[in-house]
Amino acid sequence: MLDLYKGDITQLKVDAIVNAANRTLLGGGGVDGAIHRAAGRGLYEECKTLGGCETGEAKTTGGYLLPAKYVIHTVGPVWRGGGYGEKELLTRCYLNSLKEGISRGVKSIAFPLISSGAYGYPLAEALEVAVIALAENTPADVSAILVLYDEKTYIAAQETLARLKRE
Repeated sequence: MLDLYKGDITQLKVDAIVNAANRTLLGGGGVDGAIHRAAGRGLYEECKTLGGCETGEAKTTGGYLLPAKYVIHTVGPVWRGGGYGEKELLTRCYLNSLKEGISRGVKSIAFPLISSGAYGYPLAEALEVAVIALAENTPADVSAILVLYDEKTYIAAQETLARLKRE
């Protein structure tokens, strides 16, 4: 099941949230920085022990001060025009994060729109990858939530989901 939510991913009471991290996993801007700030110092300390993360892969930590039990960190691709495997890498981000959560028994997992901020992935393409990956691969007993931070992106996600359901 895939649901859409407009708001702050750090406030959701779910089993796991996904962090659109950088390769160091040590915090940054956007959703990454917001998650690190909300989780507190313990998240940073645990992330230091993980040795970073490659693009398309995922690693899990505790949620610390967040309502979520886990944070699943994934590194999205930087958009370089679409001819450098970006779509495949972005799909792997969603699938590997989902796999990480399922391996820990989560029943609810919230995802940001990975790579659509500072990494420059075009909104329409990022939404399509996210919706297809999550709608087609989330088990029936798990709730996947795509979290959109602003109204414009939320409306675009609703339209993408409706369009893909019709196709």
